[in-house]
Amino acid sequence: MKIGFVGGGNMAKAIIGGLKNNGFDTTAITVLELDAQKRTELNATFNVRTSDNYDEIRNSDVIVLAVKPQQLREVCLQVTPILGAQLIISIAAGIRSADISRWLNHYQAIVRVMPNTPAQIQAGVSALYALASVTQQQREQATTILDAVGKTLWLDDESKMDAVTAISGSGPAYVFYLIEALQEAGIGLGLQSDEAQMLALQTFAGAGLLAAQSTTDIKTLRAQVTSKGGTTEQGILALENANIKSIMLLAAKAAADKSRTLGDDLAK
Repeated sequence: MKIGFVGGGNMAKAIIGGLKNNGFDTTAITVLELDAQKRTELNATFNVRTSDNYDEIRNSDVIVLAVKPQQLREVCLQVTPILGAQLIISIAAGIRSADISRWLNHYQAIVRVMPNTPAQIQAGVSALYALASVTQQQREQATTILDAVGKTLWLDDESKMDAVTAISGSGPAYVFYLIEALQEAGIGLGLQSDEAQMLALQTFAGAGLLAAQSTTDIKTLRAQVTSKGGTTEQGILALENANIKSIMLLAAKAAADKSRTLGDDLAK
């Protein structure tokens, strides 16, 4: 499989790095990047081919559009003349596949992906949606590429992408926010900053790993820690009295609404 990337930013580097770690021959990867210094760094780090000429990715089996949403329309205009039978994968947040297709002169072999930042350490999760004309082989190619940076989830309805954006796309920021809050709480209770940070980080990492590996549902896991009359129960009661769960629901809804608005605005 020959892969062409348009854009050599953080997510492109994460995917290329994951593919390399999985034993993929990176000489089969070409990265189209306009910044000369980035081209040099990409070549040195991953042993990929680099170019600033769209013609260099013409023979790719898969073209990954790894640019910012605001740049995608212009990139699609540049990609259109080199299209043949390639699979197009877009990782631009908010931009719907119908609009990508329209910008690509109604090209149909398109998979839209919403990855998240833990992809940078191959611990991400990516939701994928394919237009109806995408073949099974192309679906497998997309899965291979995104599996390199974590788990993959295929969606049967593109409208779910806004929810995905709110939960897994924006979710790492919510987690970092809660880690920050727990660290500040530790400092407020008398711990040193480095002590509070270590405890907060390891607690989130360990709890997440336990939840991921356990066959017990999350609600039960939480109840198992919350002994009646104990310290955790008091902490949970304080969270419930502050309506933290409702606040999290509001945060996710705000992110989903913004994803929907972004798609509407950039499609114009």
